Formats: sequence, structure tokens, C-alpha cells
Amino acid sequence: MDEKRRRFEALAMPHLDAAYNLARWLGRSSIDADDIVQEAMLRAFRSFDGFRGEAVKPWLLAIVRNCHLTAVERRKRRAGEPVDNNCEIAAPEPTPEAAVIQKDVGLALDQAIAALPEEFREVVLLREMEAMSYRDIAAATGAPIGTVMSRLARGRALLKAHLVGGGHGM
Repeated sequence: MDEKRRRFEALAMPHLDAAYNLARWLGRSSIDADDIVQEAMLRAFRSFDGFRGEAVKPWLLAIVRNCHLTAVERRKRRAGEPVDNNCEIAAPEPTPEAAVIQKDVGLALDQAIAALPEEFREVVLLREMEAMSYRDIAAATGAPIGTVMSRLARGRALLKAHLVGGGHGM
């Protein structure tokens, strides 16, 4: 196995789940997420020789985010109309097992996260679900740290309003 592949597998592959989770939430479809992550991993591998440093996760998630944005633009060009970003992410009728695990609180949270505007959703997901630092989120999204902090505060406020107020405020 060559050195590039060995380094890539050691440094980037442990973050595959995080890449998929971000793609799933951004794209709101497991099929789209699979495509986005596959494209992102290919891009990451191709450009891995140019990667410097140890912070692979923000670098990889930035690639995932860019692949998502590229896919959205591609769909818009093909369809000639806006992409519907208001589809449901939670299954309308969960299996009995899923119902026991998630209950109403889990579904309400999933729906509240899905209802967030994308710019807020991505920073909330990266901070709360991926436990990334503000600096790493800024690197992944290409936004200044101050913008990350304000989007996170606004995203959390929107989540709270949605969960406490029954979906109003988004």
C-alpha cells in the first residue's frame, strides 16, 4: 500500500461517519448523502497530498459541505427550478423499535433540526453532534469564528422556539 493511501486511511477514514452525518442532514436524503460522501472522499483523496496539518476533520467536512453545495446547484440547473429543502427527514411512521428508541422527543428534535435554515443547521450539527470547536467549524464552513458563534446562537434559539413553541419562529 502506498504512503498516501496509508496516511489517508489513518487520518481521514475515522471521520467517515461524521462526513455521512453532515451530508445526511444537509442533503436530507440518505441516497444523496451516499453520493455526496463518495464524491467528497474521492476529492479528499485526490487532494490529500496538499493537505498539511493534523486537523483532518474540519478539512474533510468542508469538502463534504462543498460537495453538497455543488450537488444542490447541479440539481437546480437540471431542473430549472429551486430545490425543495423542506422535505421531512424523519420517517412519518417509525417502526415499533424506532418508536421505542426515539419516542416523540427524538422525532420532535429531528424535525426541529430539519426545519432550521441550512446556515444555522450546519453549525448546530457540527457543534452539538460532532463536538467540533468554533475554530474547526469556521474552517469547515469558511465562515469567520464570529459568524459561527452568532449562527450557533441563532440556531439554538430557533431550535428552542420550535421545540417550546410548537414549530413557530422558523
